[in-house]
Amino acid sequence: MPLQRSLIAVVTTTAIAALGLCATPSVWAKPFKWAGSSDVQTMDIHSQNSALGNGIHAAVYESLVMFNSRTLKIEPVLALSWKEVTPTQVRFKLRQRVKFSDGSALTAEDVVYSLQRAMGKTSTYAIYTQGMDRVAKVDADTIDIFLKNPNPVLLNQLTELRVMSRAWAEKHQSLEPKDIKSKEETYSHRNAMGTGPFTLKEWVPDQRIVFTTNPHWWGTGKAEGNVTEITYTPIKSEATRIAALLSGEVDMVRDTSIQDLARVKAHPNLKVMEMVENRTVYLAMDQFRDELPGSNIKGKNPLKDLRVRKALYQAIDSATLQRVTMRGMAKPTGAIVSPLVNGWAEAVDKRLPFDAAAAKDLLAQAGYKDGFEVDFACSNNAIVQDEELCQAITSMWARVGVKAKLRTLPAVTYYPMAQRHEASIAMLSWGVPTFDALYTLQSLARTKTTGGDGNYNLGRYSNERMDYIVDRVKTETDLPVRNRLLTEGLQLHNDTIAHIPLHHQMLAWAMKKNIELVQRTDNRIDWRLIKVN
Repeated sequence: MPLQRSLIAVVTTTAIAALGLCATPSVWAKPFKWAGSSDVQTMDIHSQNSALGNGIHAAVYESLVMFNSRTLKIEPVLALSWKEVTPTQVRFKLRQRVKFSDGSALTAEDVVYSLQRAMGKTSTYAIYTQGMDRVAKVDADTIDIFLKNPNPVLLNQLTELRVMSRAWAEKHQSLEPKDIKSKEETYSHRNAMGTGPFTLKEWVPDQRIVFTTNPHWWGTGKAEGNVTEITYTPIKSEATRIAALLSGEVDMVRDTSIQDLARVKAHPNLKVMEMVENRTVYLAMDQFRDELPGSNIKGKNPLKDLRVRKALYQAIDSATLQRVTMRGMAKPTGAIVSPLVNGWAEAVDKRLPFDAAAAKDLLAQAGYKDGFEVDFACSNNAIVQDEELCQAITSMWARVGVKAKLRTLPAVTYYPMAQRHEASIAMLSWGVPTFDALYTLQSLARTKTTGGDGNYNLGRYSNERMDYIVDRVKTETDLPVRNRLLTEGLQLHNDTIAHIPLHHQMLAWAMKKNIELVQRTDNRIDWRLIKVN
């Protein structure tokens, strides 16, 4: 996805069709039921930045702009137009006569409040508000976003910042986002109320989420889709998910197990949609602690040594992982971002060669000729074949003397644990919803400070040149210069082995043949475009 060609283009549209809507209402159909491997962690739109949650939240909450599901170009949603007043002041004209699902009108105050809420201390959405200084109401239908410096990816960031009713939040004591690291709950954690095409009818954690149509939605009667109720069922067991699809209990399974793909494809009433996902699976390593908890090496941290990180990298046979563990449903990578991301270049996508002998030599040079023990954490229902991948990698490391003590956890407990820096090595995946490498480098490789800087830098990697590149790219509006810096940052990430990239996931959505929808490379369903024929 190329970077936007100017900081802020002046855009005005009245063409509802551009948003995946059409002039003639569809015939309403039966409900749509689908299943996935894990549940959302919260309904609060600023509490936990996760791909599954953000996609599901979009059924209820809307943003100022979004990426078109077919073209990946930015288009209006709650904002009809925008223009640059100055390089650090951007004005947005809001769509008129928009209502929340309780019938109350969307106001400029709601938008100002929501963007400021995303900037709050308990929000994990600071990566999307980076560069923002303040937000102000101009009039009833206009807001201004004031920037600390010019921001070349402001629109990209705004696609993930959704709007909440201030009155609703205040009424239910939810003015601040729920702190995802805390067990304390707020009303906004289990409830939702937005301007989107659906309303939240019910959420029973780990059992089901039910959405029904929003009668006050501004696009009602004009959507391409014809679904009136959506039910999501989190089903951890791969066999149970596929059984639900085969029996007709659900219409679609998004996280289709690799083992069942051939059987699903051969079924006369089912079909599979496949594509490479804009998501990279990688390993994060603790490069901060002076001693690793649970390791047999005392008084120092082997993972701080570049030679050790390189040894772990070269001990991984990515070709075998792709062929055996992933059964071809992965694309090995040497880059921490996919080719869809601005800043990617072929030169930064070259993996270090698999070489067990070289890995042993590197360990010996670093003073670990007999290897060492290390904690290795992995999810068991969040990434395709996650547990199997970690078991295979553990075996590969054992061949060079590294004894990884593998532990697996469900996503709902795994990610908070990882965010508390309680894993020496952790397998994770990272999508890029802005389609720009700044999002990845700032989150994963910038020294952890405040806001979006290093907000998911779980190994607490730190490099002065990387920090300079990230900070420069945040405000650089000369696009050729900016893109060169992004590529340099990606190469520096490789050279210092900030993380160990494994592969880009392949999407495999299995569904009944009477289902029509648009498969997006960010693994999201556009709720407005689902048709049940």
